[in-house]
Amino acid sequence: MGEAIVAHRTQGRGGIHKGVRTFHRTGFAALVAACLTATPALAASDVVPAVEADYAAHLEKLFLDFHQNPELSFLEVRTAAIMAKELRAIGGIEVTEKVGGTGVVGVMRNGDGPVLLMRADMDGLPLKEDSGLPYASTATQVDRDGVTKPVMQACGHDVHITALIGAARQLARLKDRWQGTILFVVQPAEERIAGARMMLEDGLYTRFGKPDYAIGFHVTSDFPSGTLGIEPGTVLSSADSVDVIIPGVGAHGASPQMGKDPIVMGSEIVMALQTLVSRQISPLKPGVVTVGSFQAGNKHNIIPDKALLQLSVRADDEATRAKLIDGIKRIAVNVGRMNGMPEDKLPEVKVGFESTPVTSNDPALTQRVRSAFVAGLGEDVLYSKPRESMGSEDFSYFIQPDLKVPGAFFWVGGTPRAEYDAAAKGGAPLRPHHSPFFRIEPRPAVTLGTQAMTVAALDILKK
Repeated sequence: MGEAIVAHRTQGRGGIHKGVRTFHRTGFAALVAACLTATPALAASDVVPAVEADYAAHLEKLFLDFHQNPELSFLEVRTAAIMAKELRAIGGIEVTEKVGGTGVVGVMRNGDGPVLLMRADMDGLPLKEDSGLPYASTATQVDRDGVTKPVMQACGHDVHITALIGAARQLARLKDRWQGTILFVVQPAEERIAGARMMLEDGLYTRFGKPDYAIGFHVTSDFPSGTLGIEPGTVLSSADSVDVIIPGVGAHGASPQMGKDPIVMGSEIVMALQTLVSRQISPLKPGVVTVGSFQAGNKHNIIPDKALLQLSVRADDEATRAKLIDGIKRIAVNVGRMNGMPEDKLPEVKVGFESTPVTSNDPALTQRVRSAFVAGLGEDVLYSKPRESMGSEDFSYFIQPDLKVPGAFFWVGGTPRAEYDAAAKGGAPLRPHHSPFFRIEPRPAVTLGTQAMTVAALDILKK
């Protein structure tokens, strides 16, 4: 796939903001055929201007409030309350709070038909915002560890929840065009890749009904504003946070022979871990083992009695994922043995506390959603570029193979076109996610996210 295989769609989208769409047809026959087949484009022809108007009247204020008042994972009490209030205000939605912690579920029923899950995550990150925006967050919050931290929406979840409300408002207005049931899922704690699993463990699929389909999106600074990206197959990697606890025997730094140095053992483990990807999995199978933290000791001349490594592990399939985790365990315990540690004091590997599987888009549903985007929003809305990282998302829990729920996860561009083009030419780099400098262009991101969710739902649930 090329860096930009389709043209950029400008914010005005050919006059759509004025309520007018220009369709390119080749002759009268094509026009007649389009009318006779009742395409989703005709069914959704008023979605774009309606969303633009709703952004000005309602959604912009909601977005700004979410951006300026972010909350950390598991602590999204205020955000959840606003989302519940907004869903109830729409009418015709049964709202349940405190699902899987702070999660919210809204159920909109509209006759017999498929059940569609529409998901948005809501948590922020412990960062002090330095985006330069006039509405930048200055919020702080006491985290679960008791420490007061700055908080910002450094991954665009404020866009996601605002767009979910926007889509719910549109779908309530357009009930004559679809039938079935929609589950509006407001998910906590995505940043700790735990919220989706917690909602499922709290009975999401047994209390509210198992969906026939699931969709969600992520705004991204890696795409220009006004564009959507959606591809079949693996779109996001698995992620596992791994702790390696390394016992040692403390001693004076001048008498190392009296102890067992966990810093040396930790260093040997770090270096040996590099062979997992380079020598133990196929070069055609992507994988990452990153040591993000090495903690040990507090004085120059003291050999400590413990060290801690914190790892991030990524893979694109479950077999590779298992092989990497097993390899970490094997290396850790055998480095302990190599250094003469007794069997009851070998390094311990902890995994599973922050983990998510691979996110894989169902090919048939992906093609259907993609076609709905083209029909309802125009072919020039689509954008594609190669994957450049092994990012992850716990949306994957909702669509795991054993659940038999087809899923489609897509991207919404968030960087102004001028900034995007300048970065491509060697100018200022794009503002990365999880950075104090992160920011996106809110109006096109929120409106396009809303429009995309709406036209996808209208197609999946069409009469």
